[in-house]
Amino acid sequence: MKRFALLLLASITTMVVGAQSFDNYFTDNTLRCDYTFVGNAEEVNIAFNEFIRSEGWAGRRVNLASVPVKGNGEICLTDALSGTVLYRNTFSSLFQEWIVTDEANSSTKSFEATFLVPMPKNDCMVTLSLFNNEGAKVAELKQSLKVDDKLIRHSNAKPAPHTYMLQSGSDEECIDVAIVAEGYTVDEMDIFLQDARLTCDEIMRYEPFASMKERFNFIAVMLPSADSGVSVPQDDVWRDTALGSHFMTFYSPRYLTTNRIHTLHDKLAGVAYEHIIILANTDTYGGGGIYNSYTLTTAHNPMFKPVVVHEFGHSFGALADEYFYEHADHTEGTYKLGYEPWEQNITSMVDFQSKWADMVAEGVEIPTKPTAERRANYTIGAYEGGGYMTKGMYRPADICRMRDNEATQFCAVCQRAIERIIRFNTEEASK
Repeated sequence: MKRFALLLLASITTMVVGAQSFDNYFTDNTLRCDYTFVGNAEEVNIAFNEFIRSEGWAGRRVNLASVPVKGNGEICLTDALSGTVLYRNTFSSLFQEWIVTDEANSSTKSFEATFLVPMPKNDCMVTLSLFNNEGAKVAELKQSLKVDDKLIRHSNAKPAPHTYMLQSGSDEECIDVAIVAEGYTVDEMDIFLQDARLTCDEIMRYEPFASMKERFNFIAVMLPSADSGVSVPQDDVWRDTALGSHFMTFYSPRYLTTNRIHTLHDKLAGVAYEHIIILANTDTYGGGGIYNSYTLTTAHNPMFKPVVVHEFGHSFGALADEYFYEHADHTEGTYKLGYEPWEQNITSMVDFQSKWADMVAEGVEIPTKPTAERRANYTIGAYEGGGYMTKGMYRPADICRMRDNEATQFCAVCQRAIERIIRFNTEEASK
C-alpha cells in the first residue's frame, strides 16, 4: 500500500514509539480493559473493573501512538519505566451523551465500557480520560498494569458460531468488523445470515468503502436470543435477548442501544474483531452509532439499508449527525458553539480551516445557500444546520448520508474523513 500523510489532530507531549514498533513492545494478544462510568451532570467518575487477556490481536499495528480524531475520550498505554507512549485510541460513549440530557440533572447512572488494546510485553500505565463537549478533561483514571499479574483473567472461551461475509485478508492485514445477531432465536439464524450479508454488501456499495474493500473483513456472529425481536418500551414490549438492547434510550423512541457492553464483549470472545455492528431483529425504526463502540440498528425496517450505513458512519468513521431540529430534544447540549467539534463533518466556524475549507470550490459563498443544483451535485460549502442545531453549526453539503435517508452517497467531506480512518488503521503515516 502506498504511504499516505495522515492529518493527526491530537498532539503528543511525551515521547512516542517509532514506526516499526509493534513487535518490540507488544505480544500477539489482546488486553481487554473493562470499566464503568458513573455520574451525572455535575460529577463524572471512572471505575476500573478488570483486565482480560486473550489470544490474537486484530487491531491496528501501525500509528500506534497517534489518533486520527480526538473523540470524547482516550485510552493510553505508557511504558512504566520510560514513560514512552506505546498505544493510544479515542472513542465516544453513551454515558457522555447522557450527561448532557435533562435526566442527568436529577439522577446518577452507570454505564459499562470496554476497550481493546494490544497486550504489552512490559509493565505499563493504562490511562483512561473523558472529555466534555468543550474538549476539557473531566475525568481520568490511571491503572497500573503488571504483565505477570495473576488477577489478569485469561479468556479461553470457545468462540460463538461465526462465518465470514467478506474475507479480504488476514486479521493482521485487514480491519475486522463483527456483525452480531440480536433478537434472533436459534431457528432464525438463517434470517440473520441473510441480514448480515445485506449489511456487508450495502456498506461496501458506498465510497470510500467500495474502493478500499480489500482492507476489510466482515464476520457474522450468530448469538441466539431466547425471544425473537427486541425490547420496544414505547409499546410496552420487553424481550429476553442476547444483548438486552431496547428503544427509548434517553426516552427517544427511535434511539436503540444496549448498555450491556461487557456482555457483548464476553460473547465475542474468540472472534477476531475491532468494530461491531449489532443487527436487531425488528421492523421498528431506529438505531444508534457510537464512535469506536458499536453500531446498532434494526434489520427489518424499510429504511434499514440507509440507516445501517449512516450509523456505521458514526461508529467507524467518527462522523457527526448532520441533521438538525427546530425544537429541542435529548440532543440539546451535545455541542457548544464556542468550541470546534472534533468530528470532521460539522463546524462551528471556530476553526473552519482545520475542517474542509480546502474543499470549497472558488465562487461558493460561506455560509452557503442551499439550491436544487447544489443539492443534486452534493456541492461542498458550509450550510447552516447540523449537529442537531439549526443555527451556528454548519455541514459540508446540503444532502449526505449523515443527514438524509434519501441521500445516495456520503458527501466528499465525509468520504475523505472515512478514507483517512481506513488509511490510519492500515498504513504507517509518513514522517
